[in-house]
Amino acid sequence: MPPDRRAERQAALRAALEGEGLDGLLVTHLPNIRYLTGFTGSAALLLIRSDASVLISDFRYAEQALSEVGAAASVEIDQRSVWERLGRLLAARPVGQLGVEAQSLTVRDAERVSGLTRGRVLPTADLVENLRVVKSPEEVAAIRDAATLAQLALAEILPNVRPEQTELEIGSSLEAALRRRGSEWHPFPTIVASGPRSALPHARTSARVVRAGDLLLLDFGAQVNGYCADLTRTVVVGARANDRQRTVYELVHTAQRRAIEHLRPGMLAREGDALARDFIATRGFGEAFGHSLGHGLGLEVHEAPRLSPTSDTPLPEHAVVTVEPGIYFPGWGGIRLEDDVYLGSSETDCLSDGRTELVELV
Repeated sequence: MPPDRRAERQAALRAALEGEGLDGLLVTHLPNIRYLTGFTGSAALLLIRSDASVLISDFRYAEQALSEVGAAASVEIDQRSVWERLGRLLAARPVGQLGVEAQSLTVRDAERVSGLTRGRVLPTADLVENLRVVKSPEEVAAIRDAATLAQLALAEILPNVRPEQTELEIGSSLEAALRRRGSEWHPFPTIVASGPRSALPHARTSARVVRAGDLLLLDFGAQVNGYCADLTRTVVVGARANDRQRTVYELVHTAQRRAIEHLRPGMLAREGDALARDFIATRGFGEAFGHSLGHGLGLEVHEAPRLSPTSDTPLPEHAVVTVEPGIYFPGWGGIRLEDDVYLGSSETDCLSDGRTELVELV
């Protein structure tokens, strides 16, 4: 059994609250609630005080909450309203300075919280998310398992990809393979983009028919124990790559390898981004790489840190990030390659297979 880290996570959060001058925190962002208590349901509030944690949910999760949360928090189930139950708890034991998660709480619910307590309600930013950036060995293992699962699913369906299939048909085959191999869900809508549509970095999978010689970009993920993998592969369907496809592909491939090999904790996020961006820009394609190099990965598919050309945040040791350079030309297509990388204390570790050589499905 992996170690139960919920008590130490809550202790670290309480230390952060003390540093902010807060007497408690109302956690409403569900990934944060899962991180702190293990609860995986879709409706809950978590009240963290200096000496106690209380999870409030509704009838649907009466048994599940008790089973998942265990000793990590006391559980309150309310048949009518979780907010009414929160109000009764705050009335019985007021919290002088109560923080709320400004990034996830709506204005309406923030006003509701203010009406439930006699204390001050103060917005906070990323108190739990800052803890989640640093991954434990078990978290890293779960992301690695998710990446392995995703790679096996892709390997299963690629031999059957051919011209005249639609993007939706290919996407459904990939998603079915992911589920068959044990993915708990899809961390984000699978992207299958072909031909000129591969120039859309966040394309929606469509009914477009794939043609021989098309670039086919597949951006997909898997989820294991709640943790996400995020991969992108670009292949050529039904023909050998032409000269332009081969040249652009090799440029993206080399840029990604360069970034993975030289990325290190402690460097600024913009310095990490520059490992790939500068290489692409010096070859005249800087304007065609318009997004950040990558993002953090964990219980959510997009979390801190962000490998952005404008970020001066140092990359933390033990973070997991994606490395995904891309080059896109409207009307022609695009090529992106993405792997998941752990920033260890002495070296980086590619959690996905890193097998990004050009694949031609002929």
